[in-house]
Amino acid sequence: MEGFFKRYLRLYRPMITSLNELLSTNELSYSLWEVVFYIKKNGPSTLVDIANYYNVEKPTITRRVHRLEELQIVKQIAGQDRREKIIQLTESGEEVYKECRGKITDLEMRVMEDIGQEEREIVFNILPKIQENIVKKGRE
Repeated sequence: MEGFFKRYLRLYRPMITSLNELLSTNELSYSLWEVVFYIKKNGPSTLVDIANYYNVEKPTITRRVHRLEELQIVKQIAGQDRREKIIQLTESGEEVYKECRGKITDLEMRVMEDIGQEEREIVFNILPKIQENIVKKGRE
């Protein structure tokens, strides 16, 4: 299917731009939101857990966490190993999550307008399979 990546990138870039604009009212970017979202979904987590999930280097997540700490959205708590940093949302972070989650849900609904439920479900189910294929091929 020639042209798939071009179509995907034409979708991805404007979507990230829209998300960054939407999140900017909370001093967040999409990359910071990813950390907030992961912690909300998975509970208190290590930097390594978050980095592995998003397939990025630990220093990248460390920088994001430091920024989120400055914004008082996350805090570090003691782990079993003193070298291990466990990150959790603060009360303020929980509120920011709720507010941003609502905005993102509204955006998701707007971009899926005029697309039938069956087509929405197909896209929703196919995208993780494409991601899995990309990751799997990258390991070969």
